[in-house]
Amino acid sequence: MSNNNIVWHKHNVTKKERSKIKDQKPCLLWFTGLSGSGKSTIANALEVKLNELNKHTYLLDGDNIRLGLNKGLSFSDIDRIENIRRIGEVSKLFVDAGIIVLTAFISPFRDDRNQIRDLINKGEFIEIFIDTPIEICESRDPKGLYKKARMGEIPNFTGISSPYEVPKKPEIHIKSGDTSIEGCVNEILNYLKLNNYLNE
Repeated sequence: MSNNNIVWHKHNVTKKERSKIKDQKPCLLWFTGLSGSGKSTIANALEVKLNELNKHTYLLDGDNIRLGLNKGLSFSDIDRIENIRRIGEVSKLFVDAGIIVLTAFISPFRDDRNQIRDLINKGEFIEIFIDTPIEICESRDPKGLYKKARMGEIPNFTGISSPYEVPKKPEIHIKSGDTSIEGCVNEILNYLKLNNYLNE
């Protein structure tokens, strides 16, 4: 529901000015993939490398966000959509601040990911598909979630009782089952360098 009494307040300092002092091009690195695919692990390793390059970053992780901002949301389709919507809005603010934002969320629905893409400027959304076969994800099962899902203890579990819609044209497609963490990180870094996000 809209409110006619709310008006957007324009800032005097622009995103371009915020980015300039950070010597980088702000963007949203959206890691998507099944639970156990390696999203958080790769995102964490990438942030370490970016930090070593003196880049200003922030990592938003699925579980961490659900312990705070999105506490109380379930894993129903409706709440999953709201979860991603909120993350998109928060990410947009970070990008506006000139930050390189990393997000690690299953984000199973293609329409939700596309809405986040449309939320920010062209070229600022970089979809990173961590393509790991469900057999490998399930064999890792670091939180024991697949086992619980197979036993019917977790409803709406992506890949088991709820669908995962594979990205059609991700900017970066990583088959993590065949690549080391270092290799995955280097692949993403090369993309960022080639497309002038790091302005080195």
